[in-house]
Amino acid sequence: MLFILATPIGHLSDITLRALEILRSVDFILCEDTRVTKKLLEHYKIEKSLISYHQHSNLQKTERIKELLGEGRSLALVSDAGTPGISDPGGKLVEYVSKNLPAIKIVPIPGPSAVATALSISGFPTDKFLFLGFPPHKKGRQKYWQEIKSAGHTAVFYDSKYRVLKSLEELYKAAGDREIVVCRELTKMFETIYRGKLSSLTEELKKTTPRGEYVIVISSR
Repeated sequence: MLFILATPIGHLSDITLRALEILRSVDFILCEDTRVTKKLLEHYKIEKSLISYHQHSNLQKTERIKELLGEGRSLALVSDAGTPGISDPGGKLVEYVSKNLPAIKIVPIPGPSAVATALSISGFPTDKFLFLGFPPHKKGRQKYWQEIKSAGHTAVFYDSKYRVLKSLEELYKAAGDREIVVCRELTKMFETIYRGKLSSLTEELKKTTPRGEYVIVISSR
């Protein structure tokens, strides 16, 4: 059995009781970064064998996971933060297992997600929204912004502290001075929520020290 298990995006208390129960019961935990997952497990006094699985994992690693599942072992897949498979390589493993091991049950263990968290406090319509993950680093950025411009409904994307200002400036040029919500370090010690026009928030952010990852929610108008 393969559990797709959501972990906290920051505050360690945001994990569910069911998630903790699964982490204690599985044979192995597949994790993006073993150092990050160890902190979570140590906090809850869970001792478990860890297997690294990330975007650079090779076919040999995937075959090892296939072998373990074939032996009847139970595995939990976690990312560093949030729900695996959402802007995360976990989706590739789910696809592989579903196609190559159809008898293996894939079980979602829901919990925190940065995109859902940001949308919930945005104040923008969320009955329909466009989620685009992280912007491409180089090629395709203008097409990315144009997709947000023409969406016709609330849009949301992730960005890093290294590129967020550049992204906001490019978004302004492409889509105009929209209402936006910028979420920094959600659920963590330095959590900050900025609300206002794209132009004014960009200037405000220039005065701050970029920190962690950002979730940007953009109004459709």
